[in-house]
Amino acid sequence: QVQLVESGGGLVQAGGSLRLSCAASGSIFGIDVRGWYRQAPGKQRELVAIIISGGSTNYADSVKGRFTISGDNAKNTVYLQMNSLKPEDTAVYYCNAVRRVDRLSYWGQGTQVTVSS
Repeated sequence: QVQLVESGGGLVQAGGSLRLSCAASGSIFGIDVRGWYRQAPGKQRELVAIIISGGSTNYADSVKGRFTISGDNAKNTVYLQMNSLKPEDTAVYYCNAVRRVDRLSYWGQGTQVTVSS
């Protein structure tokens, strides 16, 4: 099993910044994709950003140029730096980890991000 613990959510005004962290522990060997997803009230969970072992990244169009995903392998932690936040970024943000070889996917408990206008 893999445990993912998110932190860093909160309330911020539009235009502000937050940094989310996701620390992984447990059977993390072979985890090769880490990502952030979000779910707003009444909406489906959507991809925000992913980072693949080797460092390649991918972002949702809605956050390109504003959000940056990065990883610290020594700490088994992935970060999501969110700048120029908008009210539409308000959601619960979930950390995800995938081991593609056996198609296992793990989720954190989620952290609330609220952007006020």
